[in-house]
Amino acid sequence: MMSKAASSIFRGGKFSSAKKCFMHTTSILGAQNPKVALIFSGCGVYDGTEIHEASSAMVHLSRHEAEVGIFAPNIEQMHAIDHTKGEPMEVNRNVLVESARIARGKIQDLKDLKVQDFDAVIFPGGFGAAKNLSNFAVEGDKMTVQPSVEKVIKEFHSAKKPIGLCCISPVLAAKTIPGCTVTVGQDKDVDGQWPYAGTARACQNMGAKHVNKDVNEVNVDSQNKLVTTPAFMCETAVHKVFDGVGKMVEAVLKLCK
Repeated sequence: MMSKAASSIFRGGKFSSAKKCFMHTTSILGAQNPKVALIFSGCGVYDGTEIHEASSAMVHLSRHEAEVGIFAPNIEQMHAIDHTKGEPMEVNRNVLVESARIARGKIQDLKDLKVQDFDAVIFPGGFGAAKNLSNFAVEGDKMTVQPSVEKVIKEFHSAKKPIGLCCISPVLAAKTIPGCTVTVGQDKDVDGQWPYAGTARACQNMGAKHVNKDVNEVNVDSQNKLVTTPAFMCETAVHKVFDGVGKMVEAVLKLCK
């Protein structure tokens, strides 16, 4: 028998859809609290958002009492990956629908994001940033950015509002913000710790400046209000990624002031 508490969230055998934009709307939040948009690219490291990075960003934003709106483009994924095998599946998935899993249903179509409603925007990583938010995974430094994603980045940049990106997602800024400075970790692999080191050269080929940083560090491009951190570009412990993402969140919020 389902409890009354459990049954109250069901409607006709289905979960009721969340209508509110912001995840954090408790009484402790007022007008002074920063409003931050999080952009997801699916659910799962190999074909969507890296879940630990997304969760890390959400926890740190919550601790700073930020109001968080979560968005994702309503498009088909490049492909769906069986994460037990690392191989493509026959069935494909929708980026918005999959992202809603991490957002606990409180998510909106990226096309409905209005820059005037937010003080900053943050992009967690995961291969979805390179497969669904852009085609970097296929085209490398000849990549293009998904139009709704490019629009968001350029609008926040033009409004001089901070942008945070971690893991592989700084390639989005490297492509859309000419001459910006980013980090995706190290530009050379050492003992397999930085398996995606070639991404640094790709960022430079797209006109960005790359700065080597460790997983617990951030790079702040003050001129462009751009904050980046390596996260899982490094083969490392989850808590180190959590701490690095926390520093990114703190730097983004400081730039909101």
